[in-house]
This record gives sequence, C-alpha cells and structure tokens, in this order.
Amino acid sequence: MRSVALALSEGCMLFEAAAACEVFGTDRPHLSDPWYSFSVCGPRDTHVGDWLRADATDGLDALAAAHTVIVPSLRDVRAEPPGELVDAVRVAHAAGARIVSLCTGAFVLAAAGLLDGRRATTHWAHADELAERYPKVTVDAGVLFTDQDTILTSAGKAASMDLCLHIVRLDHGATVANALARTLVVPPHRDGGQAQFIPAPVTHGRDHPLADLLPWALARLDQPLTVEDLARQAAMSSRNLARHFHAVTGTSPLRWLLSQRVRQAQELLESGHDSIEHIAARTGMGTAATLRRHFTRVTGLPPEAYRRTFGSR
Repeated sequence: MRSVALALSEGCMLFEAAAACEVFGTDRPHLSDPWYSFSVCGPRDTHVGDWLRADATDGLDALAAAHTVIVPSLRDVRAEPPGELVDAVRVAHAAGARIVSLCTGAFVLAAAGLLDGRRATTHWAHADELAERYPKVTVDAGVLFTDQDTILTSAGKAASMDLCLHIVRLDHGATVANALARTLVVPPHRDGGQAQFIPAPVTHGRDHPLADLLPWALARLDQPLTVEDLARQAAMSSRNLARHFHAVTGTSPLRWLLSQRVRQAQELLESGHDSIEHIAARTGMGTAATLRRHFTRVTGLPPEAYRRTFGSR
C-alpha cells in the first residue's frame, strides 16, 4: 500500500490541505484496493486556515517513512518557511520520498534546495517572488503543475486537485483517476495552464465558439482531423481558431487533439485487449509506430508497458 503524508505547518491554507485529504485520505476500495495509507504530520493543534485546528497524527519526523509527502500552501509566502518543516521535507526526499507541493508549498521545497536546477510552478501571483528569491529554480507560471520525477509542484488553489489526480493517474492508471474525477465532479484533466486564469485586458463571453467544437472533435478522434477541418466546423479562419484555442485551453488545436488521442489510448489500453495497431487506428494516430512515439513522450511509458502496469486483469 502506498503511504501519503500531509505535512502541516502553522497557518497552512485549508483548501489545498482539504484537497489532499479528500483524494488520498478517503478510502476508495471500489476504485482500487488497497487505496492509500494516509497520515497527517505536523505540530499538535496546528491552525489550518483561520478557523480550524488539526490534531496531527504524527510529528514531522514521520515524513521520512512516507512514499509521498504533500506540502500544502503557506499562509504568508513573504516569511521564511518554518525551518523544522524545511528540514523534514529535505530528510524525507533523501530517504526516497516523492515530494509534492500544492500552490505556495513550492516555497518550502525551494527553501529545502529540492527545486534547484528544476522546473517548478506555484500560484501565478507569487511566481515572480519565487523566481527572485530562489534564482536556481526555473519557475514556469504558465502551467497547472510540473512533474520532475520525484518532485512535483502545482499552481494555485484548484490546480492542487489537478496535481492530486495526476498522482492517482501515475499510481493507479487513467481509468481509476477518471472515475475518481467523476466522483469528485471535476474534470479528469484540464488542458492548458494557469495562464488562462491570469487577469488579461481582453475577456471572452459565455457563448464561446469552442463550446460546440470540442465535443464534435472528441467524437471524431479516429479521423485525420486538421486545423482546417476544425476551423471549417467552427466557421472561422485558422488564425482565429488558434487564438480562441489558446485563450480557452492554453494550447494549440493540434496539441489539444494529440493530448485527447493519448488519453483515449490510455483508456483503451487499460480496459481492453485490442492490438496496438487497432488502438492507433481508433485514436487517429494512424500507425503503431506513431502511437508508440507520442504515447511514450507524453506518459513516459511505451503502450505495451502501460498496458502491463494498468491493464484490466
């Protein structure tokens, strides 16, 4: 059973801590049995947000025994992170733990030196400060989360749930992560990054033309769709389509199509026994070689290895 430890500090923010508790701390035998062994580590009577006190089950020294350590956001990023938390996170990583920061928890990882030479993110409003205080960190304010092997960071607030679902996807596969997302009534994967949430001088109305286009494209992933096909369906020029796609999804039309095709391939590999060639055709990849190339680049595993790991028994 994989163990997850939530590392609390005085005044850490409630939303991110609650997201981790909901995803990893609630037993879900209908999705996977066993699920996770979950513990809350930190000083006793720690304030979480402005209203609640948490009675931690273990001290911060217990982080070193966990498979995954999650550090929620801090109350005040301008202050130095608690030294005992920074030390405990550093020790846990040295012991082999996967370290995850949610929102401004990235400041703890940076103070521990775990982000040096790595790409990381945090809430867009604090990205400049993170980059200024820790110049060895490559701060990417435009993504929802980063995954650098044993170090993972999320952008602000709701992006914490994106990263938690990503971890479930890594540990249990896309089918389980998608089922959990449906239970939580959240999207299993949001395309684009937090750049779409940064205040901008131009805003778009509720009746966005992509609202009809995206479901249309998802129903035709087996077809060789082009940007011109999408633009024609949306009744706009290719240039306008690209602009709207970037505003809504944070990515280009072709990159969005590719991500949807890889996600569909994941589900087909997990739930069935179709050949790689057949899955390539059903997802619009064309050939098995093309599927293998894109699938391996996106997921880090070749299709065959992914099926062995997450396929239905």
